[in-house]
Amino acid sequence: MNEAESKGYEFEKNYHGCAQCVLGPLMEIFDMKDDTAFRAATGLAGGVGLSIEGSCGALTGGVLAMGLWYGRELSRIDDPEGLRFISYRLANQLHERFVQEYGSSICKKIHKKVLGKSYYLNEPDQWDAFLAAGGHASKCPGVVGKGARWAAEIIMEEEEKRKKGAK
Repeated sequence: MNEAESKGYEFEKNYHGCAQCVLGPLMEIFDMKDDTAFRAATGLAGGVGLSIEGSCGALTGGVLAMGLWYGRELSRIDDPEGLRFISYRLANQLHERFVQEYGSSICKKIHKKVLGKSYYLNEPDQWDAFLAAGGHASKCPGVVGKGARWAAEIIMEEEEKRKKGAK
């Protein structure tokens, strides 16, 4: 869990792109690397396309990781095992952690909580103000680090539960 949090924090601080900065460390930790999924997560940063209107990228990156681990495949979209319901349940758990910690899972509301106001990241002057307020120095890296930790905890708890059920 500590590794997920510290890697998520450092990825966001150094490289930016909250969804990828949660997904990447989780892919490494759980040995489920998928460059296509990682690339697909690019546009989810900043509440989708830096709009700040959608779900926090740290949440969506964690949900993507859970889907890689427990999701259904296109070739088995009928999902006879019901894998999608595992993904739904785990995604909901992660969403609830964001709501408990930040009061919301929406990027602009999380901005307001951790930065004191929300910044429209697609506007250059707002981007500069976001950076000056510590957006990439510590604030969003903190959110990303927690998101990576929470997702790792949820995945590990599910794995333990599945192991106990298999015995």
